[in-house]
Amino acid sequence: MAYLLRRLLHGVMVLVGVSVLSFLFVQLAPGEFFSDMRLNPQISPETIASLRAQYGLDRSLPVRYVNWVRSVAKGEWGYSFAYGLPVSQVIWSRARNTLLLTVTAALLAWLISIPLGTYAAERRNRWGDRVTVAGSAVLLTVPDLLLALALLIFAIRTNAFAAGAMASTQFADLGTFANVKDVAAHFTLPVTALVLGTLPIFFRHVRASMIEALALPSISAARGHGIPRRRILFRYALPAAANPLISLFGFSIASLLSASLLVEVVMSWPGMGPMLLEAILARDLYVVIGAVMLSTLFLVAGNFIADVLLYLSDPRIRQGAV
Repeated sequence: MAYLLRRLLHGVMVLVGVSVLSFLFVQLAPGEFFSDMRLNPQISPETIASLRAQYGLDRSLPVRYVNWVRSVAKGEWGYSFAYGLPVSQVIWSRARNTLLLTVTAALLAWLISIPLGTYAAERRNRWGDRVTVAGSAVLLTVPDLLLALALLIFAIRTNAFAAGAMASTQFADLGTFANVKDVAAHFTLPVTALVLGTLPIFFRHVRASMIEALALPSISAARGHGIPRRRILFRYALPAAANPLISLFGFSIASLLSASLLVEVVMSWPGMGPMLLEAILARDLYVVIGAVMLSTLFLVAGNFIADVLLYLSDPRIRQGAV
């Protein structure tokens, strides 16, 4: 348990460090939400000063940070200038939509990459391995933006998928089954973009880990005893290759989150990506900080889940040898 407590403490320290740095960088950025109001002659300087005092912008940076931490403890995460609401109410609905994309894309990418990477490793340097490696290399060279745009253009021209938003305009008038079908139709395109963008990375890590595992003396001994090939691959080699793949799982959350923000903007998915872009342009600083902190929280949670899986799968960690 000491290992998990250390990892949990490390995650908390990461959250504190990111909060300090993001608060500092956003606060030091030029301009603020009320800057444009000064250009309007109908708004008096006294009104602007009153608004800045209302949101605490007239106080020093350390005082603003402490007030923000107190707001986080209350579950508010500060107040949005644009919406006039606690940031938590603004971002949680968007965060659910982003998690729906990233979790589904992560599961699909891993479900595809594990058997595909295992197949390629077992047939190393044969035509099957060469084809899959070449395909992953092609996908790696395609930028996420270009991939998302290509899928969007394909959907618009062929009408094969619903493009844009999370649901159609008739969503409220549809039945339960029709609502699920409608969301799935809009859901397919961004998930496909995320899976195609992350699959090559996962595949290459699985292949490399399996190649190392298949070269172990224990695997050679298992072959010598006549154990079936499939049992060797999935019963012996895959668990031996599991540690680096489990560690990669936590980092895959970060890569999927960064990719999903771009995909959401391109495909108009109502997640954190469009909201963060709007908040940056409007200089709604507490929404920006809230989005950054929530993304960091997802990353820390993903890494902690990976640490728990490592703790359960590797007895050396439980015994304190690693």
